[in-house]
This record gives sequence, C-alpha cells and structure tokens, in this order.
Amino acid sequence: MSLTSLHPKGWPAPKGYSNALMGEGRVVLLGGQIGWDAQGRFAEGFVAQVRQALANILAVLAEAGGRAEHVARLTWYVTDIAAYRNSLAELGPAYRAVMGRHFPAMTLVQVVALVEAEAMVEIEATAILPA
Repeated sequence: MSLTSLHPKGWPAPKGYSNALMGEGRVVLLGGQIGWDAQGRFAEGFVAQVRQALANILAVLAEAGGRAEHVARLTWYVTDIAAYRNSLAELGPAYRAVMGRHFPAMTLVQVVALVEAEAMVEIEATAILPA
C-alpha cells in the first residue's frame, strides 16, 4: 500500500506538504496530540512541542502497526501563528527528524486556546495502513 500524491497540473509545488493524498486500506483516525511526553511533561518551546506531538502521533499509530509514511493528513492547531512563522527554519529539521521526508496533506490554523493550558500546538492525523 502506498499513498499517491494528487497535484493539479499547473499548480505551484506545495512547500512542506501535499495538496492531497489518495490511498486504500485501513483508516486510522488519531485525535489531537500535544507536546507532552508519556508522563505529561510538556516540551519547552514551540518547536519542541511540535516535535513531541508528532512523536506522539507515531507512537499511537504504531499501536495499529503504522509508520510515518502511512500518515495521509495532519491538521495543526496553534495558539500563536507568529510563533509558527518565526520558527519555520527550525521546524523543517524537527519535522524531518520525526516524520522523515514524508509530507502528507496538511492544514494549519490558529486557535484561541487548547484544552491543556501549556499546549502551544495540537496535531490530529488520519493515516491509511495496508489492508
């Protein structure tokens, strides 16, 4: 099973994400993961929380036998869009350290707050695993 990127002819290449992915198999829906570890301790700083949230996604996905390359969609909720924009240079390496060079369809939105007061980011995922 593999995911196929969907990219309309003539559109500019997406930067760090895919416009859409298509796949067939078992669907795994992951609720939002935040930047804390298994003991509930938050990583310090925006980039560190993103990295931990992505690692948490892969930990939950592994319970279904999945890996990063099975992630078809990520939705990011951030409490400070400026923190995201100001961290772009550090986010790329942090993302690749966890997800490799796999770039699913992604959406990022700013929200007023997250349930956990210390959380700066929450990321939910949809994965498609081989049938």
